[in-house]
Amino acid sequence: MNSIILILALVLSGSVFGGGISLQVLGSGGPIADDERASSAYIIRIDGRGEVLVDVGGGIFQRFGAAGLKMEDLTLVGISHFHTDHSADFPALMKSAYFSDRKAPLYLAGPAAGGQFPGLHNWLDALFSQGKGAYGYLSGYLAAAAEPFALISIEVPLNTGQPFPVGDFANYKVTALAVPHGPVPSLAYKIQIGEKIIVISGDQNLSDPDFIEFIKNADLWVMPMPIPEDAGQIARNLHAQPSKIGEIAAVAEVKHLLLSHFMARSLNQLEASVVLVKQAYKGRVTLAEDFILLDM
Repeated sequence: MNSIILILALVLSGSVFGGGISLQVLGSGGPIADDERASSAYIIRIDGRGEVLVDVGGGIFQRFGAAGLKMEDLTLVGISHFHTDHSADFPALMKSAYFSDRKAPLYLAGPAAGGQFPGLHNWLDALFSQGKGAYGYLSGYLAAAAEPFALISIEVPLNTGQPFPVGDFANYKVTALAVPHGPVPSLAYKIQIGEKIIVISGDQNLSDPDFIEFIKNADLWVMPMPIPEDAGQIARNLHAQPSKIGEIAAVAEVKHLLLSHFMARSLNQLEASVVLVKQAYKGRVTLAEDFILLDM
C-alpha cells in the first residue's frame, strides 16, 4: 500500500496522528497469502507515538515503516503466540531497529512453553543466541552488554487462570491472560491507559469463562474472527464462532468490538458472520483493515 492509499485510509477512519489514545491496525490478515492484508499486528499510539505493539506477523516489517512508526517510541512488544502469522516478522523488525537511534531497553512479552511450542526465552535463543541462533549475528540484543540496546523478555506463565502483570510503565499498565487456542499457548493482552482499557486477544476459542472478567467493560476489544459459524471441529477448537464472539462481547459489556484476522476464505461469509455477532451484541462493531486508526 503506497503512502497516498495510507493517507486515504486514515482520512476514512476519521483519525490523524494527533493527541490522545488510538489503536492502529498494521495487519488484519491471517497465515494465508491470499489477499492484500498483512498478518496480525496492532499498535497503540499515545499522543501519536506508537508505544505498544501486539503481534508481529508476516508483512508487518513493511507496515511498520509505512505507518511512520519509529523503534525509538516503542516500549513493549507483546506476542500472543508463536504461529508465524503472529510472530514471523520480529527478527526483521529487530534488524531494522539496529539502524535506529534507540538506546533504551525494549520489553518483549510472550507465552511460556506448551506442547510443541517453545517458551519466549527459548524462542529468543533459537533466533538470536550467539553460535546457534538462526540470526546469531543479532546476538547483541541478548548480551549482558547489549548492543545497540537490550531486549528484556517477560515470559507469561500458562494455566494459572489469573491475569499476569507484564509491566507498569510510565503511561499505562499491561497484563496478560492465557487463552485457549487448541494445543497452542496463546495470550490476550490488556492495556490500561488512565481510564481507558484496550484488550487485544490472541487467537482463541472463547471457552474459558475467566476471559469475560478480563475484558469486562473494555473500551475496545480486538478479537480474531477467521472462521464462519459452520466451521469444522478442528477449526472451532482453535477459533471462536461468530455467535460466540457476539455473546461474550454482550455479557462483558465491551463498548467497541474490532473484528480482525480475516482471510479470503473467511471473507466469503463475512456478512453472515457479522449478522450473527450483532444478534447478541448491540454495541459498536468495526471490521479491521490494514492501517485503520481508531481513537479511544
